[in-house]
Amino acid sequence: MFSETINMGFKRVVGLLCAASLSFVLASAASAQDKTVKIGAVFPLSGNAASAGVHAKAAIETAMDIINNAHPELGNFPLAKNAGLAGLGGAKVEVVFADNQGSPAIGQNQTLRLITEEKVVALTGAYQSGITLTASAIAEKYGIPFVNGESVAANLTERGFKWFFRTTPIASDFAKVYFDFLTDMKTAGAKTDNIALVHDTTEYGTSVASVITSAFKEKGVTIAEDISYAFNATDVQSQVLQLKEKKPDVVIMIAYTSDAILYSKTMQALDYKPPMIIADDSGYSDPSFIKSVGKITQGVFNRSSWNVGPPGSPTAIIADMYKKSGDDMDDTAGRQMQAFFVLCDAIDRAGSTDPAKIQAALKATDLKPDQLMMGYKGIKFDEKGQNILASGVMIQLQDGEHYVSVWPKATAEKAPVMPFKGW
Repeated sequence: MFSETINMGFKRVVGLLCAASLSFVLASAASAQDKTVKIGAVFPLSGNAASAGVHAKAAIETAMDIINNAHPELGNFPLAKNAGLAGLGGAKVEVVFADNQGSPAIGQNQTLRLITEEKVVALTGAYQSGITLTASAIAEKYGIPFVNGESVAANLTERGFKWFFRTTPIASDFAKVYFDFLTDMKTAGAKTDNIALVHDTTEYGTSVASVITSAFKEKGVTIAEDISYAFNATDVQSQVLQLKEKKPDVVIMIAYTSDAILYSKTMQALDYKPPMIIADDSGYSDPSFIKSVGKITQGVFNRSSWNVGPPGSPTAIIADMYKKSGDDMDDTAGRQMQAFFVLCDAIDRAGSTDPAKIQAALKATDLKPDQLMMGYKGIKFDEKGQNILASGVMIQLQDGEHYVSVWPKATAEKAPVMPFKGW
């Protein structure tokens, strides 16, 4: 009787231990399943740049799908093989979006809220260079990694910041692209000596215009006309009439979406067609620009680092995934998505949500071209946080409402068409 009691007690203890072990295993699995890594994203989701912000949000949501769910069809693409971040036990990525409303002050306040209230471990954004300037300053103050994919103002990486990283080519990279492209076009017979710059007075517009002017001057080329205007303009007739009077061979446009649309409509209304227009991405890449005035801007050149690639390639698959948002992938959305992938890859390699460990992983980033969705030579940061392997190409709006790559010749889909056709 006594032995039976002992046996029953022993079985009961073993049963309880087994149940406890099973509960622990299940709880551990559930913990890994429920664990999330919270990242903040600051973009203009309302206001005049809302279209860009909405497309940025769609790009990041597409990236979240790729990261949080297994996508073996993407081959060796980083973070695609596993569901979640393998370095953190399969933790899922959660993004808290904040609307900067196109305002540097609001962007700064929203970044502060994300850090202090939402407790994000890293940040991305903020589209306009002027807002990235203020938002990243808050991240720097609090020691939170900030990875930017689309702001090109040169001074963003000239502030001595330790927590700011930028994956995109910058104004100096594109200035070289423009000069080399125009040199080749001149060799082919185009007139390219008389160049006009048109830009807004934001951080983005003035910075890019200044870098282009300096870069061309170093090559012995003087910018003939520098025409500025107030951001979110309501009337640009005087600027277009000035261009019409001066008759430049090339007009380089540095404009956000609403202004790019207004300039295109005003050029048509005043029957002004310069021989060549080069757009500095931004508003000219926005799908809403192409929908609104694509048919009257046929032949506009643009800079880009995005190429869909052949059917079945990782880039083509990602483009199809993104298209479920309602629009084709554009260069700006692609660059924003690339930055988010780089940030998440660093968190995964860090195996931690400790900002300092994420920062160290970002500094050690060394991604190759076949690991990227954008056409960069790679991603590797210098001591200032700038990607030293960023690069770009020239595309042109041809045959309706789609851009095709036209330069350099070795990678071009089609030959460049001149002069600017317009409408």
